[in-house]
Formats: sequence, structure tokens, C-alpha cells
Amino acid sequence: MKAHSLASQSTITPEKALEYLKEGNERFINNLKVNRNLLQQANDTREGQWPFAAILSCIDSRTSAELIFDQGLGDIFSIRIAGNVVNTDIIGSLEFACKVAGSKLIVVLGHSNCGAIKGACDHLEMGNLTELLSKIQPAVYQETLTTQPDKRNSSNAVFVRNVTGLNVKRSVQSIVNRSYILEQLIEKGEIAIIGAVHNLETGQVDFLEDTWIANFNTIQENVST
Repeated sequence: MKAHSLASQSTITPEKALEYLKEGNERFINNLKVNRNLLQQANDTREGQWPFAAILSCIDSRTSAELIFDQGLGDIFSIRIAGNVVNTDIIGSLEFACKVAGSKLIVVLGHSNCGAIKGACDHLEMGNLTELLSKIQPAVYQETLTTQPDKRNSSNAVFVRNVTGLNVKRSVQSIVNRSYILEQLIEKGEIAIIGAVHNLETGQVDFLEDTWIANFNTIQENVST
């Protein structure tokens, strides 16, 4: 399979980009990855790159976006930070990916059994990690289904799972709220954004359909509230 070119990227819609990722994850789950000549792809993209999507995911060694979505060189931007949190540098990177390089879709990808999420659930403080985990704390406090104080920690898998989903949703909202450039691209229908959670045990990526923002109406519905 060849790497994407400017011509092929220009034909991809946000919906098609999402379909490509879903199909790739299905191949990953079934161990049916596409046969790629990676060296050829490296040569094909040496003068430029035309990725169709940008994935914001965790640094966890088990969550490589290229692998779990079965994509090759030049296909996606992969932005990684513990807990898939959002800061100014990450938003700037996403603006480059979409406004400059032409990516059609942003995915905020959380995952099960995330160490950063567990650390935030336990209110861990350790050096510079303290500041990073503070960005996850709002999701911890937003989780209201777990009412027993002794259950609101990393030993409760349900609590951790709920916080994981909330953290993904908050990151999606933060990206749109903090970037006029990305907001404008979404309003014009040129890009979309969605959250998802990767199950480490099964390999399955579950896309959170209620986080899908693809036009002005969904911006109003999902972000301004």
C-alpha cells in the first residue's frame, strides 16, 4: 500500500478518515494488517507528508496509534503525552496538523488501565508529574457515579474507567474551546474531532459518538454547554 499523497488526502472527508481508522482497528484486532513496504513509503514521503488524521494519545508503550489503527508511514500524525491531556504545545501541533498539513480528523485516544489516570485518581504528587496530573483532576471530580469515598481511587476499576472517559471528553472540549483555528475548520466542515478509548486487553477502540464534533451545530451542542 502506498503512502498518502496530496491528491489522495484532498479526497478524504472527516467521515472517511474515521472510517479508515475503524477499518484499521478491525484489522489490528484480527491480526490482518495490510502488507506495506515501509521503506518505499519512507521514500514516497521524503519530500512531504499528507496524513489524513491526527491522534492525541497517551505515551503508554501499548498504545501506538500506528499499530492499533494499522497505518503506515505518512498516514497519521501521532501526538503522545501521559494521560492524553491538552496543553498549548499540543494544540499548536494539532493546528499545524490540520491547518498546514491538511489532516481531516482529530482523535483524542484514551485507554484502559492508564497509569496517569490512576495517578490522578489517587491524587499522586511527584515532581513535574504533579502539574500534568492536575490536568486530569477535573475529570476525577466530575465523576459523580462513585459516591463512596473509599471507592474513589485506582483500586476501583469502574471508577478508573469512568474517569478515563470523562478525561477524553474534557480533552476534546478543551481543544475546540482553546483553538479558534480548529474551531473555524470544524465550522467549515473541513475537519472533525472525536474521542475514543482503547481497550488494552481486546485491542478494540471504542469511539465515543457523543463527542463527535463536525460542524457548527455540533460545536454548539457539545462544547458551549
